[in-house]
Amino acid sequence: MNERQRFANLLRNCSKNLLFNEGMQVHTAVAKMGYGFDRMINNDLIDMYGKCGVMDMACKVFDRMPERNAVSWTALMCGYLHRGNAKGSLSLFSRMRSSSVKPNEFTFSTNVKACGFLGVPENGMQIHGLCCKTGFEWFPVVGNSLIDMYSRCGRITEAGHMFNVMPVRSLISWNVMIAACTLEEMGDKSLLLFKEMQKEGEIPDEYSFTSTLKACSDLGSIREGTQIHAYLITRGFPLSAQTIISGALVDLYVKCGYLLDAREVFNHVEKKSVISWTALVLGYAQEGNLSEAMDLFGQLRRSSIRVDGFVLSSMMGVFADFALIEQGKQMHSYAVKVPLGLDISVANSIVDMYLKCGLTEEAERLFDEMPERNVVSWTVMITGYGKHGLGKKAISIFKKMQLDKTEPDGVTYLAVLSACSHSGLVEESKEYFSILRADHRIKPRVEHYACMVDLLGRAGRLKEAKNLIENMPLKPNIGIWQTLLSACKVHGNSDMGKEVGEILLRLDGNNPVNYVLMSNIYANAGNWKECERLRKLVKAKGLKKEAGRSWVEIDKEVHFLYNGDETHPLTEKIHLVLKETERRMKEEMGYAYEVRFSMHDVEEESKEESLRVHSEKLAIGLALVCGGMEKGGRPIRVFKNLRVCGDCHEFIKALSKILNKVFVVRDANRFHKFEDGFCSCEDYW
Repeated sequence: MNERQRFANLLRNCSKNLLFNEGMQVHTAVAKMGYGFDRMINNDLIDMYGKCGVMDMACKVFDRMPERNAVSWTALMCGYLHRGNAKGSLSLFSRMRSSSVKPNEFTFSTNVKACGFLGVPENGMQIHGLCCKTGFEWFPVVGNSLIDMYSRCGRITEAGHMFNVMPVRSLISWNVMIAACTLEEMGDKSLLLFKEMQKEGEIPDEYSFTSTLKACSDLGSIREGTQIHAYLITRGFPLSAQTIISGALVDLYVKCGYLLDAREVFNHVEKKSVISWTALVLGYAQEGNLSEAMDLFGQLRRSSIRVDGFVLSSMMGVFADFALIEQGKQMHSYAVKVPLGLDISVANSIVDMYLKCGLTEEAERLFDEMPERNVVSWTVMITGYGKHGLGKKAISIFKKMQLDKTEPDGVTYLAVLSACSHSGLVEESKEYFSILRADHRIKPRVEHYACMVDLLGRAGRLKEAKNLIENMPLKPNIGIWQTLLSACKVHGNSDMGKEVGEILLRLDGNNPVNYVLMSNIYANAGNWKECERLRKLVKAKGLKKEAGRSWVEIDKEVHFLYNGDETHPLTEKIHLVLKETERRMKEEMGYAYEVRFSMHDVEEESKEESLRVHSEKLAIGLALVCGGMEKGGRPIRVFKNLRVCGDCHEFIKALSKILNKVFVVRDANRFHKFEDGFCSCEDYW
């Protein structure tokens, strides 16, 4: 082996193992030995600096080269892409096209990937056109990148077409297509492709299994997931050493509610990944076992595994979902002390946590202090304002986002439309919906139309809302019909309610929520016969609605209470304080139980006594018992997993008046701020 080849091999080893300092030493030696202008050596230097993330040095080497080839240009493009600078790669590709050097298959592949990272299908389609003209379309590396690009841009149809016309499909082709379908929540298609690839003789690898297990997780397909698990065991797959697949298995069992199985897989893994740890922590948290979740997180912190941005963001998500303010603040303090703790994804999750805990001022302060923001940062703020009923603020920050030159995505538009809906901003919502439909980068989803249906329903324009559903270019889903049915209930339109309800029961006849909504409509119309018929049908089918659960944080301890809960040690005092406040409300404000509202949350609550034991009232009662009875003072914050029922809503409004106290309640839909007998939702939620 000659000296030149030895230098090249050394540089490639430094590139592979990210040995920047050693690479610098080789660079010095190369210059001394007279290889400073050698094209092959310079290409390896560009690759090494790019992989090590030192792009200024990579650019210097590139700029000083007297002669470049396709490898030189592509190596620098890969460096930009490796650092997340997709625009830098595309800009360099544009420069290359003005030079005499022709792109090769790896040049095209790299820049197709760059378009996918940016989510700009138009640029990707232009490069696809160039590939067709130059004959590179049929190179496997290009074809695979095109499938990936189209899927990342939400163009799954185009991705599927590219996959179908490929003359030769490699294992990578199958993996990219399976992953694309999983990403687009087309789990059934992913499972079908997984079977087809094996029929065609391809042997799945860890990426095939990981994507397919993810599809099973999303579908809740525990049977298919356990079949894959059994297949891996019988084929002697070393699961204890395969951290990626083991992580996917843990995630599968967690999401399907099989925590014991998840823990067993987790315990057998020799080298546990961050994904495995995080999935199990989230599983325990979602089951309400916060003590076990926090204990596991403590073990993770004490382990040799570095707590990265993904873990911190996930834990912040737990605290946000359960509105655990004190724990969230502690995690915020911890995050600023560790590497990657100030990563943009972590900062976004901290802002989200403060918003979901009802601390909008804290969220605003942190958002304003962020050194950089991405589309998620802006979207989190817009969503948060929307949930708090601050539609005007949401619109204001959306306009600031546009001035900041940050392109909104589909989720951002959804956040804006939802914010307008919560605040009843009909004209503004119509304006942004029109902008969305005119934005060729984004295809409106059913959820965007559902926001418009909700807004029109709020305004009492039920026929217009129904026409929108029937004429939209997408197939209506269950959620959009439920939105319209809720509006029919609010406005007492039993005729349309019956029509929509029948559609819902055909589409989703085993969902108790639909029967409860229909029961409410019939009850409000005084049609007790139909109401009773539906209730009997629910019983006959054995359907049960999710149990109402509320929680409140007192002296840094979280207390969970359920409908009819009598297990809390202060139950007797809670009932006494609730009865006393009810007596005062009746005397001072003429409050009376709204029995008709009881159907929102449970099936058999039709008496005053049963209305008193709704979980949100018990949580408020506990807060009042524990020092919250004094007038004024800090707001009482309560959180509920379901929508707050109508009687509880009226109760808390009256309570805020007689106690001269602010109550903040976050339910499944939004925040309600009760003050002086009024609610921020203006009685529409």
